[in-house]
Amino acid sequence: MQTQDDGARPEPLEAQRRRGILHVDMDAFFVAVEQRERPELRGRRVIVGFPAERSVVLSASYEARAFGVRSAMPMLVALRRCPDAIVVEPRHRLYYDVSAQLMAAFGDYTDLVEPLSVDEAFLDVSGAVRRLHAAPEEIAAQIKARIRADLGITASVGVAATKFVAKIASARSKPDGLLVVRPEDTVAFLHALPVGALWGIGGKTQEVLARLGIHTVADLAHTPDSTLRRALGATGLHAKRLSWGVDERRVTPARQEKSIGAEETFGTDVADDAALHAELLRLAHRVAGRMRGQGLTAGTVALKLRYSDFSTLARSRTLPVPTDSAQQLYSAARQLLSGLGERPMPVRLIGLRGERLERSADAPRQLSLDRSEDNWRTAEEALDRVSERFGTGIIQPARLLEERRAGRSRPSRE
Repeated sequence: MQTQDDGARPEPLEAQRRRGILHVDMDAFFVAVEQRERPELRGRRVIVGFPAERSVVLSASYEARAFGVRSAMPMLVALRRCPDAIVVEPRHRLYYDVSAQLMAAFGDYTDLVEPLSVDEAFLDVSGAVRRLHAAPEEIAAQIKARIRADLGITASVGVAATKFVAKIASARSKPDGLLVVRPEDTVAFLHALPVGALWGIGGKTQEVLARLGIHTVADLAHTPDSTLRRALGATGLHAKRLSWGVDERRVTPARQEKSIGAEETFGTDVADDAALHAELLRLAHRVAGRMRGQGLTAGTVALKLRYSDFSTLARSRTLPVPTDSAQQLYSAARQLLSGLGERPMPVRLIGLRGERLERSADAPRQLSLDRSEDNWRTAEEALDRVSERFGTGIIQPARLLEERRAGRSRPSRE
């Protein structure tokens, strides 16, 4: 049997024991938040998404997952597998608000928090062990209990000496679990897993490895470097290092988002200017609401169009002053759309994005004698409060209500 190479040798156990990495992953996050808000949905087969032909599943309850429903699955497929599922339209502003509370809670335990998405993050609690007089697994248990008590939802947590192993551990403890992989148990834990558990080993790579007789992490760990290099190149050598628990990456504190955007795919390709303008306004409100929720403004507005032949183009415009106003985002995006001139074919997808983000408190404010801009922002903030309490769509700009009364169908979401 081949042994590991020097380059794949883990750190000494003494060094690993001084490190405590947590991967905290919320359980069916969007669904869990909806069930918190609507207790009658608990224990039911719930899908968060839009019931439209080109829409996809954003989140599914574990009751729906038992029927094979998964995130990113086409909605039509999901409803064929689980026809009695309750489909709930997403409330992104609410989810981002809960996410902000979640990340703030993490910050009470350690400054080393690295969000991966709205519902998961790595935490390095190595420095908190002495301050809190608790082992990493005890801190993990405290975090789980706090999430349940304060936010009314559940999380699964993996605890290990490295990010890679912590993430595998959290996935294997779902739902609502806590799995600790101690440094001395790391290699045995990894070697018992199928080779597909390693980062970078997808379906096609697994087929290549299977032809070499490699089916488990242990198989790969004991395969000569030369064989892996011929079969997979650098990916093979990286996977071998992971197979021995070697992962030098540190938890990197959160960086500010570089952009916030939203896009829509139409159920039927659209050539009508009025329909495109209405959708841009709807997108502008979604993006501006998210920016205000995170205390950000955008210095640039970007427009994205995908035509019926799937060709895609993007245009952007720098704003005179950074903004979090939907009306200003919409105005700039509409000018970008107009600047494209006559379109060669109908539009399949349209998107709007705020870029060059900065904190609202740091952004300059444009002084104006025209109070309409302040009036728009005041109205939009009131809309935020209503949406947060009652859900999106309760109050909308008159332009969008006119579109709905005229019978124009809403696009599906991707």
